[in-house]
Amino acid sequence: MRIVFMGTPEFAVATLRALVEKKYNVVAVVTQPDKPVGRHGSVLQPSAVKQYALEQGIPVLQPEKMKDPAFIEELRSYRADLQVVVAFRMLPEIVWSMPRFGTFNVHAALLPQYRGAAPINWAVINGETQTGVTTFFLDHDIDTGRVIMQRPFDIPDDADVEYVYDGLMHLGAQICLDTIQKIEEGDGFVETLPQEEMIPVGTTLYAAPKIFKDTCRINWNQPAKKIYDFIRGLSPYPGTWTHLQIADQQPQVLKIYQSAKSQRPASDEPGTFVVEKNHLYINTADYQLEIIQLQPAGKRRMAAADFLNGIQKYLRTPISVI
Repeated sequence: MRIVFMGTPEFAVATLRALVEKKYNVVAVVTQPDKPVGRHGSVLQPSAVKQYALEQGIPVLQPEKMKDPAFIEELRSYRADLQVVVAFRMLPEIVWSMPRFGTFNVHAALLPQYRGAAPINWAVINGETQTGVTTFFLDHDIDTGRVIMQRPFDIPDDADVEYVYDGLMHLGAQICLDTIQKIEEGDGFVETLPQEEMIPVGTTLYAAPKIFKDTCRINWNQPAKKIYDFIRGLSPYPGTWTHLQIADQQPQVLKIYQSAKSQRPASDEPGTFVVEKNHLYINTADYQLEIIQLQPAGKRRMAAADFLNGIQKYLRTPISVI
């Protein structure tokens, strides 16, 4: 079976590597164009998928536009029986309908929950205790196609998004292999389930939109548990942020990477600091949240105790985050 693989980030490499190591016939890889990096954008950085594909001698296609006639013609020349998509962009019908066995996607959530670009982040942000991976055939709308297989993955209460990312990355590689085997055994026919039949009455569906800088700002007027989940759902990347206000100085950006829940009731307005024995707590709408790791503007990532040592002379003045 001739397979074309489509993906871009490191998350997708695990699945591509699994296909190569299992001796599947990956005839081409489609990935994003190289990205300009560096201060002046003068250096082009290939995607993680491109780097691995070139190491394996697999042809790489990098279209600017998925409907470009030249790209469509080149893609058609590989005569794929099946296309596999992991962490890539939206495909037009002329692309996903091209192979005789269709195109399936490996999505890092238990669809129909968390459709969208950032399902791993949003599952943690929303305090989910379980997520997973889903394979489904592509159709006209994003992440709505007929489900082929699913595998669950538990989220510990202290796990950050990096832990969940790594777990789903490897689980996604395995479910991809299982899905292809299922398609092979049925000679292209495989039982699927429409997503609308997977939604119990009264269920709320959560979306997983793309994460932007403004998405990552902490709202201290929320309960501590909600802020705790928000911080771990965006750590270590891109990281949550807030504005640090020390006395009458200009506010500066403060990134927060790790926190811990406490049983200490809030003692002041949300966002105000409480410092005790080198421990930093911030008042929220209900409890005080302990800050474990943070990064002041222009400084390295550090423990809260080191941060407090650096602002020792200001600790008798009003300090808060806004």
